[in-house]
Amino acid sequence: MVELTNLVAYCDERLQPADFDDYCPNGLQVEAGTGEVRVLVTGVTASLALIEAAAELGADVLMVHHGYFWKGEPAPLVGTKGRRVRRLIESGISLAAYHLPLDAHPEVGNNRQLGLRLALEHAEPVGSGLLWRAELADPLPPDHLGFRIRDALGRAPLHIAGGPEQVRTLAWCTGGAQGMIEEAAALGCDAYLSGEVSEPTFHAAHELGLHYYAAGHHATERFGVQALGAELAAHFGLEHHFVDIHNPV
Repeated sequence: MVELTNLVAYCDERLQPADFDDYCPNGLQVEAGTGEVRVLVTGVTASLALIEAAAELGADVLMVHHGYFWKGEPAPLVGTKGRRVRRLIESGISLAAYHLPLDAHPEVGNNRQLGLRLALEHAEPVGSGLLWRAELADPLPPDHLGFRIRDALGRAPLHIAGGPEQVRTLAWCTGGAQGMIEEAAALGCDAYLSGEVSEPTFHAAHELGLHYYAAGHHATERFGVQALGAELAAHFGLEHHFVDIHNPV
């Protein structure tokens, strides 16, 4: 067991959210329950389905990558957001969320964890840590890299074939980071991987001369919160459950 304030303080120290100009508040977003944490549930997005699953597991805290109170969204707790927050409070579940800090972290971050699952042992962050890069141990035909991504994520990526016949260098950023494709090209990479794709991405990949793999926003961002949850469970002696609510996007 751990006090909620101590759990959040540990995460804040580990992830350093103050270093990021984010689109949402990081850390504790909804406080409920007794303030004592025995059961931690983690997931990608604080949807109603995830909250219901957390309640069934007896969660004291739900920790996610995509929480609430995003810049530009309406402030009133009505409609979908109101129902979600009401269910959290009724169930005595506090909500904590870490967005960009959980993408960029060099150990438990989404980008680092995705690199590990793709067997990219010599991966390294570029700049802020939101973009990562690696040399492949052996050059791969583009289709074979697509198979590796499929096997790691459990879904085949959409592949825009704009690059060379062999992939030697790969850059990636999880989630909705298709707009970083030009940064990946500037690094001299043969391929770039992210979660989503937009109409202009097709043309950009061909004009920049690299392969683009859209592997799913949800699929690419499942691993950071799992790693953080496992670390918290080990450090504080908590019961931890990761709940994967299916999302094809």
